[in-house]
Amino acid sequence: MRHHHVKNIGLAKEGLRRIEWAEREMPVLRSIKERFKKQKPLKGLRLGCCLHVTTETANLAITLKEGGANVTLCASNPLSTQDDVAAALVKDFGIPTYAIKGEDNKTYYSHIQAVIRSNPQITMDDGADVVSLLHKEHGDITSQILGGTEETTTGVIRLRAMEKDGVLKYPIIAVNDALTKHLFDNRYGTGQSTIDGILRATNVLLAGKNIVIAGYGWCGRGVASRAKGLGATTIVTEVDPTKALEAAMDGFLVMPMSEAAAIGDLFITLTGDISVIRKEHFIKMKTGAIICNSGHFNVEIDIPALKSLSAKKRIARNFVEEFTLKNGRKINLLAEGRLINLSSAEGHPASVMDMSFANQALSAEFLTKDHGSKINLEPKVYSVPKEIDEEIAKLKLQSMGIKIDSLTAQQQKYLNSWQEGT
Repeated sequence: MRHHHVKNIGLAKEGLRRIEWAEREMPVLRSIKERFKKQKPLKGLRLGCCLHVTTETANLAITLKEGGANVTLCASNPLSTQDDVAAALVKDFGIPTYAIKGEDNKTYYSHIQAVIRSNPQITMDDGADVVSLLHKEHGDITSQILGGTEETTTGVIRLRAMEKDGVLKYPIIAVNDALTKHLFDNRYGTGQSTIDGILRATNVLLAGKNIVIAGYGWCGRGVASRAKGLGATTIVTEVDPTKALEAAMDGFLVMPMSEAAAIGDLFITLTGDISVIRKEHFIKMKTGAIICNSGHFNVEIDIPALKSLSAKKRIARNFVEEFTLKNGRKINLLAEGRLINLSSAEGHPASVMDMSFANQALSAEFLTKDHGSKINLEPKVYSVPKEIDEEIAKLKLQSMGIKIDSLTAQQQKYLNSWQEGT
């Protein structure tokens, strides 16, 4: 049986160079790798990983292998794979990898099945596709799984729905909810990489444009701040009144998508929900409007509705499909509605993923410790333990040469008491 499926193993040399370049910007993960190499906390464990196959993910996979794990990796999105990186993981590190940029739906799911066939004891997901398929089709092997981790907001939403319905069969640590993940990866990583992906795909000037951002979670906040910084008039659409209020107080225009559709030049969805931009919005858009998505799945833009409204379409440039509506207006869809930052660019900067993947590595280690001490976690979604979050923040500060204060004994006593007041 073939133990990998990549586009071209001959691309490995370039992939290795890029993996090494990313590693320079990942000092926290590097320190964890050095400890893992000595202690082997994951020795003999099978890890099944469904993540974006990028240079940063490669460094995570290498760290897990150095910790003693048998790692099998597949892509969590058909357009996010970096083919040279996938080749290097196979050739230079001996990590079974199943990922090809642009793979069709059938191939995508065959790759997930390959990871499941490795009989993982720990799953590592970005979007919960492995967990979902395991529960739907391979329930017989879930009893052997110690636990799993989930990288992204969308995946955590799916997993919490599974927990609520009582169908989740093993514990999952929501890496996305760690402060050192969502405050930095989602805000600074998505903020920069989304704009990077749009610029690479279109080369348009953002200054002076009306940019509509659907969703003001941490990802939306990050993109909105960068769009504003580049001189765009930034509009936020929201369904959550508190987040909408926050966006308004942060200086952004806030309105329903039904109003924003008529004035927007560029639309970016970051909600984790379905059909955020749909038929009634398309028919109001200016000719030449650009629409894209930076949420995990390609469902935030109702692409079937866009096709039904169109008389024709063409590829205007790489990652840009121009749809000519029956009314003559043109709408440009980027990257097939998939993650724009990973489809047409390289995803988040390595220095941000350093913290996210440090959370992944230490959460995997935590799951093995839990199993070894017989303190069995229930099949629920858990937050990353606070001590892991704080350890990663400390390591990151050290790598940046930043020192901070410590509480004095008097201050600690004051904070832990209630007797002293004014």
